[in-house]
Amino acid sequence: MHAALPAARRAGFAFHRSSHYHTRPRQSPRAPDGVQRFGQPHDEGPVGNVRHILDWTAIAATSACRRLITATAVAGAAIILSACGQGLDSGPGTGPVSGDALGTGANRIALLLPLSGPGGSADVAKAMQNAAELALAELPTADIQLVPIDTRGTTEGAQAGARAAIAGGARLIVGPLFAAEVSAVAPVARSANVPVIGFSSDANVAGPGVYLLSFLPEQDIERIVEYAVRQGKRSFAALLPESPYGSIAEAALQQSAPAAGGRVVTVARYGADEAQMQAAVAQVAPVASGAAPQADALLMPEGPPALATLLAQLSAANVGARRVQFLGSGQWNDAAVWRLGALTGGWFAGPDPTGWQTFQAKYRDRYGVEPPRNATLAYDAVTLAAALSRIQGANAFTNQTLTNPDGFSGVDGIFRFRQNGTIQRGLAILEIGNGQVRIREPAPRSFAAGG
Repeated sequence: MHAALPAARRAGFAFHRSSHYHTRPRQSPRAPDGVQRFGQPHDEGPVGNVRHILDWTAIAATSACRRLITATAVAGAAIILSACGQGLDSGPGTGPVSGDALGTGANRIALLLPLSGPGGSADVAKAMQNAAELALAELPTADIQLVPIDTRGTTEGAQAGARAAIAGGARLIVGPLFAAEVSAVAPVARSANVPVIGFSSDANVAGPGVYLLSFLPEQDIERIVEYAVRQGKRSFAALLPESPYGSIAEAALQQSAPAAGGRVVTVARYGADEAQMQAAVAQVAPVASGAAPQADALLMPEGPPALATLLAQLSAANVGARRVQFLGSGQWNDAAVWRLGALTGGWFAGPDPTGWQTFQAKYRDRYGVEPPRNATLAYDAVTLAAALSRIQGANAFTNQTLTNPDGFSGVDGIFRFRQNGTIQRGLAILEIGNGQVRIREPAPRSFAAGG
């Protein structure tokens, strides 16, 4: 990206040098051997200098938020899409439905979301579309055109949407939201050499050319465990849900604790009802209570309301924050969790709250409602697409560009895509207290080169 630097500055994007984010290679339950993880001291060779991290969060909005194409241009885009991508408007229950195109740039970006999906997915999808439009409105001269496509929350809808997008000339697919949808889109996109930036948090659906812009639970666990060991917490117990999420968390704990110099004393799994939770608490209590508990940290990557139930049961079993250090995951990045008094002093890994608060205010000012937490994913994806289009031109969405080891900086901090499609984020360590969180350890500002 060296040659692009002068052009990038003219375009208003800021590149910077900053301190190294030291890493050391080790195994992951979701990544091949040798992938460098953050938060560990680098002990296997020199660390390269970090350069040219794209920081688009500093870009000021240059015009009022507005739609960027006229009704005539929308009609023209619909004609083109109809001619090039069969099935874009093929009726209810069949092919994908395309919304109005936004922008007039040369690089067409498809935004695949379950806009008419089941349950609450449609509301989440609409909020993510709003966030994507907000990103584009802040870059009115971006050389992209954003085309929303409804997947209906099904694999068939997602696959049909990908085919229509590619036939209509899309150079990048942003979305879909669900793991099954991403899996369905992947072979279609790969066969056309069109990259995908999906929003699933299931690392199993990532792969070459299919990148996940999300929060992976295993990274939350690895980061908080490594930090806890550095604070002298070396013996871990865990209460984990009997679910795929719980299995990912357990695998990450079993691997990251010994890698950081700790050990796992016990792991208890529980089902959805209170009796099963009580049985799991009874299993953990003997090693996490008393004057000298065997475990000095208890991992509970759970959100409300189940977390409140677990905390009440732990209190009844004389297990509390005074005896063991409570640890969580991204599930704790929720104001409802912060208000749980029993979690005062609890630690978890998450993005620096400042970026979210800034985004939240902008979204609220534009749409008059609060955004869901994952709306930042769509905002960052579209802003990244716009930035790369302006800086890299024809090479904007190549594998080499998207997997730049220096990474990028978005609303939720630094991140980079690995060759295997998973994301690596720089996370802060947060502590709960008085219904809020404070930063115990800042998120890194850069990655070590390579990895």
